[in-house]
Amino acid sequence: MNAIIQTEALTKTYAGGRGKKPFTALSNVSLTVNEGEIMGFLGPNGAGKTTAIRMLLDFIRPTSGHAQIFGKDVREHSIEIHKRVGYLPGELNLWKNETSLNIVRYFMRVRGGGDMAYVRQLAERLEFDLNKRIREYSTGNKRKIGLIMALMNRPDMLILDEPTSGLDPLMQQVFNQLMHEFKAEGKTVFVSSHVLGEVQEICDRVAILRHGKLETVETIQNLTHVDFRWVTLTYKEPVTIADKLTALAGVSSLEVNGNVAKFRMNGDFNPLLEVATNQYVVNMHIKEPSLEEVFLAFYGDNGKEKSNKTIAQAKNSPVMEVVS
Repeated sequence: MNAIIQTEALTKTYAGGRGKKPFTALSNVSLTVNEGEIMGFLGPNGAGKTTAIRMLLDFIRPTSGHAQIFGKDVREHSIEIHKRVGYLPGELNLWKNETSLNIVRYFMRVRGGGDMAYVRQLAERLEFDLNKRIREYSTGNKRKIGLIMALMNRPDMLILDEPTSGLDPLMQQVFNQLMHEFKAEGKTVFVSSHVLGEVQEICDRVAILRHGKLETVETIQNLTHVDFRWVTLTYKEPVTIADKLTALAGVSSLEVNGNVAKFRMNGDFNPLLEVATNQYVVNMHIKEPSLEEVFLAFYGDNGKEKSNKTIAQAKNSPVMEVVS
């Protein structure tokens, strides 16, 4: 596969000043994003995701390392690259007293082209009024105009920073459809998001960044196929074997509510079946962990990373919101 984004040892260190020590926002990040895939870029607050995006677009320069997009150096060919990339920043600042339609027309002139029929089609799908002034829009509607502007010239690649922030669930589904359609054309999406469920819906792979370092790059399928599963057993009578279930190796986070026992299970299922069937089982439901739970398992308790070997043994924790 062709590499659309390629970074090698990309590093950004900010010099200290007024008694502050130098700060490394990004450290030796080497990453490849392939043509025709949707890559998720994840990490907690301050991980360095926005710094990486800004270097890819040559808004800031790396301290060391380098990056290429479409096989071209992002510093030497930034203007050419920008013509082929649709970008949505995390913070979109537009002229508050202008209408979206006027802003779209202005950027079409600046960029040397665009498809107004496509703009109107996008606006209709996103239920967006192009005739209102920017100051009249909600946060979600501001993200919509940002998406329209990123897509309006039918770019070869999208770089999106928190694209669905403020969108309602229905519009999030429309966004997902747009991304799948974009990918179906053989194009590439690089998306930073704190909505991990959204990443599960649209991404082929995810890169997890923490403290400026790339912790792992995995397919969604591999990342979610860790050893543990959520098991829900529904019995004909109230559960009487809770102690036996708790004693089983691999069983944790057991919750019993009347006839229902729910717990986390890793390892072989045969010992579980031998114990579970001591009562009349009406139903057994097995669910793979969500990406949120995998993310927590990866980082472990108190934000400390765990190796891949210990993902399945990480203790259960409440779902943590991950922000860019």
